[in-house]
Amino acid sequence: MVFSVRNLLCLTILAVLASTGYAIHCYHCDSLFNSKCGQEFEADAGNLFDCSRVTLPRYLSQYFQVRNATGCMKKVLERLPGDQLIIRSCYFGDVNNKEGCQSDKALPPVKVLACDICTKDNCNGSG
Repeated sequence: MVFSVRNLLCLTILAVLASTGYAIHCYHCDSLFNSKCGQEFEADAGNLFDCSRVTLPRYLSQYFQVRNATGCMKKVLERLPGDQLIIRSCYFGDVNNKEGCQSDKALPPVKVLACDICTKDNCNGSG
């Protein structure tokens, strides 16, 4: 009995370690509140997040069954003509068709100028 409980505990620990080992890490910031997050990006460990700990944005939950991040995203928005905002975050959705690049309809309208998606750790830190 003790042997099987110990084996079950070991398997559980291995499963937890394996699932967290596959989580992608992405920078999570925006240029509105953090000037280091703009086009001239300055890496800051405080802005690096384990995407397995970030939840799917509520406005995307109606579109996706996926609850885990599938990549990292760098999105360039235009709030007013000539006024750009850069958002770096975890990406949810199919990385091939950019369906997760849409904006929250509850926020003021913005124009998406670019949405770059990547699937390696820290890859959304590029300029």
